Amino acid sequence: MRISWSRLIPALSWPRPNTEMLRGEAMAGLTVGLMVIPQGVAYAALAGMPLVTGIYASMLPALFAVLFSASARLSVGPTALSALLIHASLIGMAEPGSAQWVELAVWLALLSGAMQMVLGFARFGWLLNVVNAPVLMAFTQAAAVLIIASQLPALLGLQGGWTQLSDWHGISAIYGVIALALLMGARRWRPTFPTVLVVVLAAAGVSWLSGFEGSGGKVVGELPQGLPELYLPGWPGWATMGQLVMPVLVITLVSFLETASSAKVDSERKNTRWDQDQDLIGQGVGKIVSGLSGAFPTSSSFSRSALNLYAGAQSGWATVFSVVVVLIALLTFTPVLRYVPQPVLAAIVVAAVVGLLKPSEFKRLWRISRVEALIAAVTFVVTILAAPALYWGVLAGVLMMLSLFLYQHLHPRIIEVGLHPDGSLRDRHLWNLPPLASHTYALRMDAPLDFAAASQFERTLVEYLADHRDTRHVYLFAQPINRIDATGAEVFTRLLRMLQGHGIALHISGLKLPAEKVLTAAGALTESPLLHLYRTEGEALAGLARPEAPVGD
Repeated sequence: MRISWSRLIPALSWPRPNTEMLRGEAMAGLTVGLMVIPQGVAYAALAGMPLVTGIYASMLPALFAVLFSASARLSVGPTALSALLIHASLIGMAEPGSAQWVELAVWLALLSGAMQMVLGFARFGWLLNVVNAPVLMAFTQAAAVLIIASQLPALLGLQGGWTQLSDWHGISAIYGVIALALLMGARRWRPTFPTVLVVVLAAAGVSWLSGFEGSGGKVVGELPQGLPELYLPGWPGWATMGQLVMPVLVITLVSFLETASSAKVDSERKNTRWDQDQDLIGQGVGKIVSGLSGAFPTSSSFSRSALNLYAGAQSGWATVFSVVVVLIALLTFTPVLRYVPQPVLAAIVVAAVVGLLKPSEFKRLWRISRVEALIAAVTFVVTILAAPALYWGVLAGVLMMLSLFLYQHLHPRIIEVGLHPDGSLRDRHLWNLPPLASHTYALRMDAPLDFAAASQFERTLVEYLADHRDTRHVYLFAQPINRIDATGAEVFTRLLRMLQGHGIALHISGLKLPAEKVLTAAGALTESPLLHLYRTEGEALAGLARPEAPVGD
């Protein structure tokens, strides 16, 4: 069998860049690279990791992820949501920033990366669809609230946290508030301008000149220079690994849903189908490389990916240039970061996630589906209340949505139809229409006839016949029934025998071939004077005047 290397490594199919393309890719890479450096440091702080690991996570993981991903224009690296999940997952298991904390974070990266790769190679990307848009929206907004709440003390100069309001450092608050105002304002003014880097450089310069650290302010401090070394974590024990199972599942799920939000936009712009399985593989490779670099789980950043597209990226070459920029910064720029006030890092995080707060989404969802809006609201509340165990929010939302899905399938829409003046068949009771004919029951079920819906279908028909004993004909308009399973075939056969036992004719219109094959195999469509099949609704309506028509007429 011939191996398609471009299928295994999508980077092999990247276009060969010309001079003009290289110029555009370099500009996009420079723009994103200058943004990801300070962001990576800020997100490392949010994750409780050594700050330099945020830069590590922006280099090799980003490069390997783009090499193996189908969506080559996504920016992979540290993200606020993943950083929050890491901190929430490990709190209580180790001291933030300690060697044990780093080791556990690396295990999160390795395990979640391996899980994504397995799902991708097995073509099981569809499993991630168990989290629908309302649950993800609610969880993301709750996480944004928690991220902002965690950063406000540092932003406002409360060096002892909310519990020690007397330990307030006014100069720190000035740094944080001004940095946040500049970042928020510049986002509207010029999105591609490297505002984050400029603010960081300016803050570092002012901090150094004014002696901010000497006055009691907290700064980034010394960062190690040089490339990351290979990190092989020690075995933490089965008990600890058991505690990591749920966090790994949530990080795998949420980080890939972050990827999906960006990848779908990228695919729409390229007018191509999104290959979710290949992106699972690429994201998994990125996480594993991040772990081996001594860093934490990475993900696709929606804001940086959007900036990458906005800056003119056409392929993965933009990420290559971005990694080069980060590499140069790691080798030469880290001494400058030493004087950056920590309130500025908090401002970077807050500015990045404040855009996730969209209360209007709940109002919009309420107009569309009140049940799903309530599920989203419960997901939001549970996520907030369960912090730091954020996975309870996702789990609650998924369980509620699956329960709603199951309830809807157990209670399919079954209506009695009547002939509307426009010639269509519609809900007889909703539109106040007369019966199709005397002694006739005409129904339509808008669902598959499977194990979930079969019982309700049987109950509806039996109860109607019990209340209308003069019924002589039953018309089943079966166009919406696209699938019948073994349970459905058994129920259908039982109902057919009951109808024939009472001398009631069954007329079936528009039965689709897959459903017809199942019923034929079950012996439910054998020729009978009391069974009539019609190809279309028109033939069935014509048959009202001649119910004695032979089977298949």
